[in-house]
Amino acid sequence: MARTQAADYEQRRETIVEKAAALFAKQGFHGTSMSDLSAATKMSKSLLYHYYGSKEEMLYAVMLSHVDQLVGDVEGVMQLDLAAKAKLAALIHAFMVHYVGAVDRQKVLLNELESLPPARRTVIVSKQRMIVDNLQGLLVEIFGKMESTAEERVRTMLIFGMINWTHTWFDPNGAVSPDRLADMVVDFTMGAAPGTNRSA
Repeated sequence: MARTQAADYEQRRETIVEKAAALFAKQGFHGTSMSDLSAATKMSKSLLYHYYGSKEEMLYAVMLSHVDQLVGDVEGVMQLDLAAKAKLAALIHAFMVHYVGAVDRQKVLLNELESLPPARRTVIVSKQRMIVDNLQGLLVEIFGKMESTAEERVRTMLIFGMINWTHTWFDPNGAVSPDRLADMVVDFTMGAAPGTNRSA
């Protein structure tokens, strides 16, 4: 007879992901043991394995939950009936909201990708590529093509360079709000995007 799924099954899975993200961000994936995860979640190791078959599955769940949120941001913004500049601004704002609300998951995504098995790493990378491709398309639409697609990619990654690592220095409860920070990134991008004519 099939085992009945508990009513709080999904809630428990999310709790595990949340605690795993915090530990992986603080101690690193390889520095975190199943005993650490058991203590943090207040679940036995056997119960943890009921929800996730391995520590690697937990790592994948942490990354997938975060990158899927960003993919959702892209899909939602790209469907809006807005000009490219407005879409770019909306996308940067959406990204900052989720970066601030998921600092641990963002750290894990940036630092632990190589810890995933190749097949699952490919899934995450393909989703990241979709995110970058869409932002790159908006930049091309706004500022025009550059001499090569390589330069267009670099221009795009400079934007991510401004926002991806904000968790290392930005205080969301400080004098500058996440929304204001996003505005500043947008202003910088519009006013001094690499490859554009600043005198125009």
